[in-house]
Formats: sequence, C-alpha cells, structure tokens
Amino acid sequence: MDTNKKSSPSVSRLILQVFQGALIGLGAVLPGISGGVLCVVFGIYKPVMELLSHPFKNFKTHVPRLIPVIIGMGIGFLGIANLLAYFLNRYPDTSVCLFVGLIGGMLPSLFREAGEQGRTKGSFISMGIAMVVIFVLLGTLNILSVKIEPSFVWLLFCGFCLALSVIAPGMSFSTLLMPLGLYTPFVDGIGHLDMSVLIPGGIGALVTVICLAKAVNSLFDHHYNLAFHAIVGIVIAATVMIIPFGSFVSSAGQFAVNLFWLVVGVIAALVLDYFNQKVPVEK
Repeated sequence: MDTNKKSSPSVSRLILQVFQGALIGLGAVLPGISGGVLCVVFGIYKPVMELLSHPFKNFKTHVPRLIPVIIGMGIGFLGIANLLAYFLNRYPDTSVCLFVGLIGGMLPSLFREAGEQGRTKGSFISMGIAMVVIFVLLGTLNILSVKIEPSFVWLLFCGFCLALSVIAPGMSFSTLLMPLGLYTPFVDGIGHLDMSVLIPGGIGALVTVICLAKAVNSLFDHHYNLAFHAIVGIVIAATVMIIPFGSFVSSAGQFAVNLFWLVVGVIAALVLDYFNQKVPVEK
C-alpha cells in the first residue's frame, strides 16, 4: 500500500514531464513560439542552463531529471510537430492563439518564480528594459523582409538562432529566421535529416551553447532577481509580438474562434501549473 503511494507521484511526474517536453519541442518548431519560454514556464530552464554550462559536473545530477523532458522534446520536435505544422499552415492564427494562451496562462507562475528571492525597484526596471529591447528587435525584424539563400555560413547562423532560442527565452529562432527566408529550408532539412543542414546547424548551436551558457548561468547565480525579471519582460514582449491582431478584427467569426483557442490555451496552462504544484518533485 505504501509502495503504491510512493510510486504514483513518480509516474505522474514522469508523464507530466514527457508532456511538457513535447510542448517544448513543438514550441521550438512552430513559428513565433520559443522553446526557451516554455522551458521557463515549466520550471526547467535553470536546470537546463546548469547542465549546458557545466555538462560534466552536472551530468549525473541533472540528466536523470531531464531525460523524460528530453524524450518529450524528441516526440514534439520530430513526431507531433509535423501534424501541428499542418494545422499551423492551414489555421495559422488559431494555432498561434492557442500557444499565446498557453504562455499567457503560465505568466502568473513565472512572475511568482521570478520573485522567489524578493523584488526590488531594479527588478521592474530590468523587466521594462527587456520588454523594450525585444519589442524593438522583433519589430525591426518584422519590418525588414530580406530573403537569403541558404549556405554553410547562414546555416551556422541558423544553429546559433536555434541555440539562442533555448538560452534566451523569447528569442524564437523561427521569428529570427522567417524574415530572412531561412526558416523553411532549415526546418525542412532537420525534418528530412539532411546532413548538409544538420552539420552546420549543429556546429552553430554547439558553439553558441559553449560561448553563452556559462555566462547566462553565472548571471542567474549572482543576479537572480534582475535576470529572471528580465526574462519575464522578454516573455511578455515576445508573446505580444506574435498575437495575430489582424485576424481578430477581420470578422466576428474569426474573433470568436481565436478567442476560444486563446481561452483553451490559458485553461490548459493553468491546469499544467496546478499539476506542477501538486505533483511532488523527486530529489
């Protein structure tokens, strides 16, 4: 009887982490969504960064905890992503609204986690500056519409953007690559396991992780308040930038559909947050 009580939370946590990983994998693929944002809202961003910044030191302690998430990411990235990519192409606005609702519904828990070590005036200044920077950056990328032919150097850049979308939540690699015309060939190459895409992309991602992961992790260790509130600002700005405002005003029917899926995303996020708090974390 006691054994069942102990094993039940373990199974629940495993299922929850695999599901969260699948959503992160989807977020990494779908345009406008950041896998890093979902890592943050699901509470696994810090352990991921600790593992990336000190892989040998933290391998034994962090990898077992992250294996279910990694499996889920593989399922979401390679499996379900193709199905949802179809819906994204067929119903782009409603698909994005679902993810906007998911991220928006997680913002309260994200803000709560940012204030775990208290809040200062600097915390809100950090959040405000981060929001402005992201609004300017993503707004500029939306205005500029330059098309580039894929090459080894540009595929290195694609790998850099992919890694950056995990290291810097809110920096969706699709948002960075789509204005340059590199998103579709890069994702198609990954989906078809094209080595001419995977090799330069992998090199770019690896170099980015090596160069930036330790710096970001150190920032969290020494300036948790400022760093986490900056991420909250990044998440808010990046989420606002992907809302399909145009479709909301196109017709009453489309407004109702978008609003419905937005609410569904918020409810799903609140349910996930509820289980996150109820299901004990194994240490």
